[in-house]
Amino acid sequence: MARTAVSDDVVIRPLATQADLRACVALQYETWGADFGEAVPPAILTVTQRLGGVAAGAFDAGGRLLGFVFGLTGVERGRIVHWSDMLAVRPERRDAGLGRRLKAWQRDAARAAGAEVMYWTYDPLVARNAHLNFNRLGVRAHEYVEDMYGESTSVLHRGLGTDRLVVAWPLAERPVRSRCPSGDAAEVPEALRAAPLLNGGDGLSALGSRPVDTPDARRIAIPLDVHAVLATDPAAAARWRAGTRAAFQWALPRGYRVAGVYRDPAAGLAYYLLLRDAGPG
Repeated sequence: MARTAVSDDVVIRPLATQADLRACVALQYETWGADFGEAVPPAILTVTQRLGGVAAGAFDAGGRLLGFVFGLTGVERGRIVHWSDMLAVRPERRDAGLGRRLKAWQRDAARAAGAEVMYWTYDPLVARNAHLNFNRLGVRAHEYVEDMYGESTSVLHRGLGTDRLVVAWPLAERPVRSRCPSGDAAEVPEALRAAPLLNGGDGLSALGSRPVDTPDARRIAIPLDVHAVLATDPAAAARWRAGTRAAFQWALPRGYRVAGVYRDPAAGLAYYLLLRDAGPG
């Protein structure tokens, strides 16, 4: 595997120098807040790379760190797997494909280390990350975990809990094709856009009013910007958490898969589109 990837003005390579490592730690605090208690220190960033893990950065032509990715390689039930623990991109470089390029670099590195699948978690209320994961990268929803990391010290998560969706990215297979790769609602057939919601447009659970045996298409609504909701109306953000938690915990064990995520800017919402093969509820 090439240890360096170059594109435009960006070079993606392992974090190699003390300056690289310090810049990575600084970017963690810039991203998740000055009191972030889960920052990965330089020593772990270094040791991880000696054991088949990944600690790599995207640098501009002047050597400034624009984003980084960090993950661990280990063994799960006898097979080598990679767990992507952190990815961050500076705000001014977001929505330009840099996060996807960092993930692709990490995928190649994990594959070279013998990993069969890559896992990571993200907050299912964050529409930007849902779009990246399902529409751009083609992951599979693996598991919904309630309060996975306990109480977070990050300002981005405080008061919202740390529910996470674990996603799986098989490294020997083609990515899952999204029904709406651009995230545009126009890509989704009207019949699917009319599929019943498992939670209400205000985030509240709607499960109590739904029969469990039909249909085989469902939707889960989330705010386009949950952090703005959290900042202005924490109680509303908590309702969104409770509603989406109930929806995913109902849907995933029943064989529903996330087939894409589309946005409705006029409503200020995004929607997970869930499909399953025909069968009993």
